[in-house]
Amino acid sequence: MPMLTRTLRKPSQRALSKKFTATQACRRLNNWAGAKAYKFPIQSIQEVLDTPPTQGNDIAVHGWVRSVRSQKTHAFVEVNDGSTVRGLQALMNPEDVKRYRVFGCVNAPHYVLFDWLISLHTGCSVRLVGQLVKSPGKEQATELSVSSCELLGPADPDTYPLHKARLSMDYLREHAHLRSRSKTFGAVWRIRNAAILGVQHFFQVGKAQKFFQVHTPLITSNDCEGAGEVFRVLTNESLKSYQSSTCSLSSAAPASSSSPPLPSEFFSHPVYLTVSGQLHAELLATALSRVYTLGPTFRAEKSLSTRHLAEFWMLEAEMAFITSTTQLLDVMEALLREVAAYVQEHALEDVQFLGKWVDKTLEERLMALTKEGAKPFGRISYTEAVEILKGVKRKWDHPVEWGLPLQSEHERYLAEEHYRGPVFVTDYPARIKPFYMLDSIETVPDGRTVACVDLLVPRIGELAGGSLREDSADKLIEKMKQGGLNVDEYGWYIDLRRFGSVPHGGFGIGFERLLAYFTGVWNVRDLIVAPRFYSYCKY
Repeated sequence: MPMLTRTLRKPSQRALSKKFTATQACRRLNNWAGAKAYKFPIQSIQEVLDTPPTQGNDIAVHGWVRSVRSQKTHAFVEVNDGSTVRGLQALMNPEDVKRYRVFGCVNAPHYVLFDWLISLHTGCSVRLVGQLVKSPGKEQATELSVSSCELLGPADPDTYPLHKARLSMDYLREHAHLRSRSKTFGAVWRIRNAAILGVQHFFQVGKAQKFFQVHTPLITSNDCEGAGEVFRVLTNESLKSYQSSTCSLSSAAPASSSSPPLPSEFFSHPVYLTVSGQLHAELLATALSRVYTLGPTFRAEKSLSTRHLAEFWMLEAEMAFITSTTQLLDVMEALLREVAAYVQEHALEDVQFLGKWVDKTLEERLMALTKEGAKPFGRISYTEAVEILKGVKRKWDHPVEWGLPLQSEHERYLAEEHYRGPVFVTDYPARIKPFYMLDSIETVPDGRTVACVDLLVPRIGELAGGSLREDSADKLIEKMKQGGLNVDEYGWYIDLRRFGSVPHGGFGIGFERLLAYFTGVWNVRDLIVAPRFYSYCKY
């Protein structure tokens, strides 16, 4: 049989001329950006407030009315669009407002200004056109002298729940679909945005950390923590079919020994909403070396505490080739400090607002993380923590014994009273931690410990947790069997150790808890748009 051969043709000069170097590609991108830079056509109120007074040029402002103050000859309307905690004061004078219209309706003559002012209430949305002028008032540098007003959407003052008076967090929680318009929640969401950008900056833009952002699945066949507090995923069709068959069986003769059939599985086997992206992040870290993910996670924990949600966001990172908990702790501490600095730089007005009205210790707490010569985070072992707690002359609600988990009261004491700041607690007993953790290099006489860490902070307790991961396939299988896990279901995870295993570790931070520390809003239900917790899922 003749041998088949392939002729490799030399690239033509034309083909070679189409190849670009990275430098040429960047230059072309910059040229395109300079020539065709896009700007959103509607100016934000933050941009307007940072603009000097205009001279003869009209600008358009869009937003929601926060307040209306009518006087004899004019009216002041405060408008905000969510871009800043500050509002823009708009001056409305009958001699200047030449046009008023309701969205979708014909124009009304200017002389009915004070007639239609009764339709401008807190909560309604408007489009105002006018000139930005210097304000004679002390509370703002500029104000908008309005020449045209369009009412986009009315708000009935008798039913709109967010009136001008200061509202409690409990009241706002009852109106979660509208609470984002309040100053407090506007500040919270902007700080959340800044914190996310700070995370991106640390991992990818900052000091050459070179992490890759990845997206781990929300539906999984594995329980990462092994605690069983998972939501099972079933289709409506499967559930209806199961309920129908169960009803049929219950109406059958009592002598029937048939057992109800299990629900049919869309994926042919049981699957769950993820409690953590860690296992899949490890999958990627064993190929990309350093990865992180930020996404929603779910836990079916029947808790009504202010620190727990059924749906919450987790920031998780996995790093290949690290070999000590010291390296892991250094990354975690550096991350928190840089994100805190980013928030202070990019959301300073919001931090100051919450520091004035919500938590007067907020600015001091953030400065303690970012100032020059800041106090390092405390670092102690679990064994040392137990010794400290045993030496405290107080009655604990939960016992303090080596081998028992630290409870919230213990964690908060260590962070708030003993160290008066963040503290890492390392090397917990293996029997109270998940299966995937590496054994500590130095164990203690009382029993085997694992190379793990919990980060404790004041007012919250546990903020983050991490560990070095077991990198031996045989030891991992042994730990799974000891924990009663089905080894076959974790075959892919064990393969990561069978083929090119490396020492590695990682950590996870509850993002809402991190925001609590950065905002002084201590109930995690107020740090997520639509909170889900035991017996409650609205919106």
